[in-house]
Amino acid sequence: MKIKKLLNKKIFSIFLSLLLTSGLFLSGFYLGLNSKSEIEKISNITNKENEITKTIDFEPFWKVWNTINEKYVAKENINDKEKVWGAIQGLTASLNDPYSVFMPPLDAEIFEEDIQGNFSGVGMEIGIRDDTLTVISPLKNTPAEKAGMKSGDKILEIDGTPTTNFTTDQAVKLIRGEKGTPVKLSVLRKGESDLREITIIRDNIDIPTIKTELKDSVFIISLYSFSAVSPGLFREALNEFIDSGVSKLILDLRGNPGGYMEAAIDMASWFLPSGKTVVIENFGDGQEEKVHRSRGYDIFNNNLKFVILVNEGSASASEILAGALQEHNIATLVGSQTFGKGSVQELVKITPETSLKITVARWLTPNGNSISEQGLTPDVEVEMTLEDYEQEKDPQLEKALEILNK
Repeated sequence: MKIKKLLNKKIFSIFLSLLLTSGLFLSGFYLGLNSKSEIEKISNITNKENEITKTIDFEPFWKVWNTINEKYVAKENINDKEKVWGAIQGLTASLNDPYSVFMPPLDAEIFEEDIQGNFSGVGMEIGIRDDTLTVISPLKNTPAEKAGMKSGDKILEIDGTPTTNFTTDQAVKLIRGEKGTPVKLSVLRKGESDLREITIIRDNIDIPTIKTELKDSVFIISLYSFSAVSPGLFREALNEFIDSGVSKLILDLRGNPGGYMEAAIDMASWFLPSGKTVVIENFGDGQEEKVHRSRGYDIFNNNLKFVILVNEGSASASEILAGALQEHNIATLVGSQTFGKGSVQELVKITPETSLKITVARWLTPNGNSISEQGLTPDVEVEMTLEDYEQEKDPQLEKALEILNK
């Protein structure tokens, strides 16, 4: 009861902290607001252009531009605005960073729909791993999961179009579509040599958040995403945990592709004293790092026995939360290596209809380990085989229950 009273006393501070938080973080990305006047913006651009033109020769660019206008066979199809968008996309592609992308009007519109969390598609998070389009995680109870997509699946073709050198945004554009229409994916699964052809029927997607259950005297919280409402739902789940009267907790982050960084910090704060490092934002080039710290709700005592389940579908905010609680010796990580999505993207409005999503920083764990470079290694590694999936066995959960019930 003492813990519950402390928990309830913290409710107001949670909502206050959420209200005071600035910026929107989604899968390690945030919206930056620019309050400069248009004159200031133009002046800054002009000054920077003058600096650039002193060292960069743009003559080849304009020679190609003029040659296209003069010689390209389908002159009637030349659209100067589309050429500008294409040139900017090429410029961002030169960074060799799959998460830095220029979005022309249609792509920007799709991205805005994704942020709102309701859209028509198949329901899976994708990323680039080893230069290949890879499934981070199919979301719970979505067409992708029901069709049999798995974390780690490599998507080599989308409706017959090879995905070589694709960005995630290019792939999303092809996979998304109207409800009720099919999309066929050619998939290479770990441990297999033959391609699988998987057809998924698109549907409206509502991103799921959380589920709780009590099993073998262990309370299990399954968290599927870090949305804007996740901190409140997580608080309610902790209340259920306390009401259950047990002291053993499993937080299942398997297949959780991430979401709001602030949600991960808020959840970590239930287990860490005030001021403890949750995650470090590293901007590179000798710039000062930004340390994100626990808000110090810290209501649990040493009697808590805590395991966090992770796998290759655990990414971004999942890795921030799991990494912090692992390195502060609060929880034992069980499962398989996480995805390794540890970069921060800022969304910059280029025109009213277009946006640039650009990587501005990388996440480091409290001990300074890069999430992007290696992901998280569990304290107890347990792999899920294809046979386990097919027979609906869960050796990772079984190991977690075994550890807590020793």
